[in-house]
Parts: sequence; structure tokens; C-alpha cells
Amino acid sequence: MHTSLNKNLFFVKEHVKIFKAANSFDILDPETKEIVLQCQEENLGFFTKMFRFTDYKRMTPFNMEIKTPQGEKILTVRRGVSFILSKVEVLDANDVVVGKFKQQFLSIGGKFAVLDASERPLCMLKGKWTSWDFKFISNDGKEFASVSKQWSGLGKELFTSADNYILQISADVPPNNPLRMLILAAVMCIDLVLKE
Repeated sequence: MHTSLNKNLFFVKEHVKIFKAANSFDILDPETKEIVLQCQEENLGFFTKMFRFTDYKRMTPFNMEIKTPQGEKILTVRRGVSFILSKVEVLDANDVVVGKFKQQFLSIGGKFAVLDASERPLCMLKGKWTSWDFKFISNDGKEFASVSKQWSGLGKELFTSADNYILQISADVPPNNPLRMLILAAVMCIDLVLKE
């Protein structure tokens, strides 16, 4: 696992463009404001591009690669066409599945089961319907991470639009734990599946 995933605080900034079909994000260190990772959807098909400009945008497939600024692939987040509930795969740098997200039916605010590669539950990603706040909660109620648009810490001045948010991973999640890859990947799912 890449060392950049061992940080506990990330600032995620979406690239805002007019008439964009592909999604792209920068992931920064809020303390230094340096880009630590970049996320980009590449090689979109013609029909996917067309549907991205319609009400069917949420159903379109995506294949988001997360790389270092030098171009080294860290992980991939992908989903096929989705009609009702999304099932998303997370792959490591060698394109081996490390985990999955399964969207839960009738969840207020959004809810995903975070699963390992064998589809065993690791935790739940739960959102509030009243805000853009999400938490990664274990079965015993322990909080592994949170995602929010409200931040009063070091990255506050970076918030310039509704497309920016903070991911804070608990120090209880050990360095080099595969759960860190899934937590970072889930942030992309929140944006692409629930908030588009």
C-alpha cells in the first residue's frame, strides 16, 4: 500500500468545469496544501459521455483511477451500469479487488456496506439526510472515519465551493491497513453515486 494512504486527514477538491462528462479530483494535505493524490476518470465511452448530461447520470458506469502526482496508480474505483442500487469495486495498484461497496436500499441520507474482497462486512458508511456528513461505523459502533463539508481546522480557507470536503481517518485505523484504501475510495462513491 502506498505511504500517502497512511495520512489521517485529506482535503478532496473536485475539478469544476462547464459541460464536463468525466469526473476528476485533487486530494490535498490540508496542512501543506500540496496535492498528494489525483483522481481521474479516463477513457469514457461515447454513450457514457452522452448520458452524463441527462437525468440518467447517476446510472452511468465509472472507472476512477487514484494516482500519485507522478502518475503511479494507487487504486481504482469502478462500477458498471446501475439501475437501482450501486455495487462498486475497489482494486489495488495491481488491479486486484481489495473490497466492495454495496448501496443499501431505502436508506435516508445514503448508506453503503463496506465489504472486503470476500464480501465480508467491515463497516457501514452512513450519511445524514440533512447534511453532507458521512461516517464509517463498525458493527460495534466504533467510528473509523468521517467525511464532511464543514471543517474548522487547517483546511478551512480551502473551502471555496460545494465540491470540496474533508476526510478524517481515525488513528485507530492502523497504517497500511487495507481499510484505508476502502475509506478513501468510498469518498469517490459518495460523490459519484449519492451526490451527483
